[in-house]
Amino acid sequence: MNLASLIDHTLLKADTTEKMVEKLCAEAVEYHFCSVCVNPIWVPFASELLEGETPLVCSVVGFPLGSTPLVPKEAEWVVKHGAQEVDMVLPVGLLKQGSLADVQSVIHEVVSAVAGIPVKVILETCLLTDEEKVNGCSVALEAGASFVKTSTGFSTGGATMSDVKLMRQVVGSFMGVKASGGIRNFENAMAMIDAGASRIGTSSGIAIVNANK
Repeated sequence: MNLASLIDHTLLKADTTEKMVEKLCAEAVEYHFCSVCVNPIWVPFASELLEGETPLVCSVVGFPLGSTPLVPKEAEWVVKHGAQEVDMVLPVGLLKQGSLADVQSVIHEVVSAVAGIPVKVILETCLLTDEEKVNGCSVALEAGASFVKTSTGFSTGGATMSDVKLMRQVVGSFMGVKASGGIRNFENAMAMIDAGASRIGTSSGIAIVNANK
């Protein structure tokens, strides 16, 4: 297993600068990470830097709250400007109140807006019951998303092995599972993979892969 190829090299801080994105992209090329994951404003710049390189450009949309009706438009914009994967935050409140058809509709709108581009649906598992996690995975699957993802890293908690296992049980082999939020070392990353994660979102990718040398 090539661990680096499973890592989305992530930089989503509000104070991110051009120089920081440039460094992120250079590291992604050097370490052969799967992608860089950046906020929408940095998608055109990252896409320019990584043109012709192996790492993909991933962008978050509806981030970090999932409470804007403009998520499909945002997704369409980032893809137009070079994003090759989209990580969307689902509307957590709608999921918690049981409005599953509405949640599925939002996800489907994003999937349709970026036709052919993988969409990862962020559940924000730290805010959900197990039943809500199952429902979130189920509607993401029905809506045609490519992945379900644990967390934004901006709420009250991050990825846990139990959540990853549950998500994998629900989606089976039909979708990817991305563990993200608080994954900072090799042992934790491998535990998530053993639990069923097929992608790792982290800002600690270099430390993780270097620990495996």
